Amino acid sequence: MCGRFSLTATPEEVQDFFGLEEIDDFPPRYNIAPTQPVLIVAGDVPRETGDNRSNRRAFLARWGLIPSWVKDPNDFPLLINARSETAAEKNSFRASMRHRRILFAASGFYEWHRPAKETRQKSTAYWIRPANGGIVAFAGLLENYLSADGGEMDTCAILTVAANDAISPIHNRMPVVIHPEDFARWLDCKDQEPRQVADLLKPAPNDFFEAIEVSDKVNKVANTGAELQDPVVKSGRSTDSKSAKNVSDDTDQLKLI
Repeated sequence: MCGRFSLTATPEEVQDFFGLEEIDDFPPRYNIAPTQPVLIVAGDVPRETGDNRSNRRAFLARWGLIPSWVKDPNDFPLLINARSETAAEKNSFRASMRHRRILFAASGFYEWHRPAKETRQKSTAYWIRPANGGIVAFAGLLENYLSADGGEMDTCAILTVAANDAISPIHNRMPVVIHPEDFARWLDCKDQEPRQVADLLKPAPNDFFEAIEVSDKVNKVANTGAELQDPVVKSGRSTDSKSAKNVSDDTDQLKLI
């Protein structure tokens, strides 16, 4: 699963990466947690014949999808992730997979390696980012929830897939990565049905991410500084950025929603 991620790129970098015509300003965020507002990108249907401009737009949504048929969100589990293998058939995600596919803007995500209980070892946190740096787009689903009192809220979830060989020593799931050349197809919910974009729901190549062991400060939502991504220092030296396959088996935006 993906339970925390980060977006530290500038608005200008995000605008260029997703091909947006405009974007509102936002601060860097180092520890984005469930139920918080997250930056998502939606829409990719041409405005009219002959108009080649993209109508992609970026806006905030609550991380934690609430299906439209839910009567009381307080009695419904928090859906921050959706399994890509079954999302098109699941009642909670079926409509979103057909009509409201989105992209999450991220700089990377956090994951925890949890040893077997009998070992009594602590979990180890990892900051997992693109090996070449920059921004990454996670596949996601959007749902507009209308509450009983008439209030509306955009809610969303990240699609996950079985982890690749590099990430699996840390965790058995990882976010689905959509590459820029596939943005248009993924976001086009008018002409592209779920079965036509199913080939995009696959693990990222083994060399796409690098995993960096970080401190357990990221465990606390209240910790939001850049130091969360500092490598853990062991034996007087830093654990340099490394591939996950080397791992042993042993604000401002918050005010907007």
